[in-house]
Amino acid sequence: MASSKQEEELEKGRTPCAGYKHCPPWVFKGSALYQLHLVKASTARAFVPRDLRLVEAFGYTLGGMFLARYHDSPAGAFDELVVIAGIVWNPPTSCAWAARVLVNSVEACRHGRKEVGLPSHVATFSKTEASALDSKPLVKSNSFLSVLGIGSSVSKQENRGEIEISETKGSSTKHLCNISLPFTGSNNKHHKWMGPAIRMSLPSFSGQTEDHPDLLKYSCQVECRVLPVKPARIWNSGTTDTQECSDGKMNNAGSNVLADSDAQSQSISVLLSKPIFALEFSSLRMHVDAPKIVVPHRKKKEVGYSRT
Repeated sequence: MASSKQEEELEKGRTPCAGYKHCPPWVFKGSALYQLHLVKASTARAFVPRDLRLVEAFGYTLGGMFLARYHDSPAGAFDELVVIAGIVWNPPTSCAWAARVLVNSVEACRHGRKEVGLPSHVATFSKTEASALDSKPLVKSNSFLSVLGIGSSVSKQENRGEIEISETKGSSTKHLCNISLPFTGSNNKHHKWMGPAIRMSLPSFSGQTEDHPDLLKYSCQVECRVLPVKPARIWNSGTTDTQECSDGKMNNAGSNVLADSDAQSQSISVLLSKPIFALEFSSLRMHVDAPKIVVPHRKKKEVGYSRT
């Protein structure tokens, strides 16, 4: 949990560590779970700027989450949960839009807010052990789950490790969600293959926040091994269902600017939406480029982004 002193440093824009001072691209190494959901358009629109068009079909868009543990980054080792509201369109490209970003690093949170225009918040990531009738170790894992410290044994029946995520601000803590990660095929002694090595780009829009009123665009260049896995189960203590939730509502002005409590609630709605599929990223190496200011398409102009 972040200390009060760390929170003060975050609010004042101080830099506790110097990792992000190096010129981009910033490099992150670790493992991740990338899970896509069908998110109701009415939920996603609460986060999307008016100038951008939500990519949707039959009342849904494609959102989800990116859950990662980095063992090496400009901010050192930390965990991250990116809640993806949906896909937005600003010609000539479509990009993901983050509804909320949770990290257990004050420096990573400060960088996300001040430099990348992300809705970043400090959080705790607590690992809990799921009960099982037979927890006899069968094989040792080297997958993403073991990186999280929850995949060292496999039960004869389905066994899941759980992560509880809570937002922190000063001395207060508010529970966000629980994520239950199933053991993957990579834990089986007959399936040690971690998937093919791939390279891909994950472009995203950000900005239009208090720290960055402009619309920004940045790209994550990913190199990793990828393996399809069973989607994680997600739930919130305030709900009884592990998936699906009621429709999200935009505020009266139709803006993407939500009160923080509303934004958190809507983010939970995104996480509780219906999962489509999930990919496990191992041996992850991610290069994140500096963002650029993007003028909405109606102005037909893109300019470089420079820090002040």
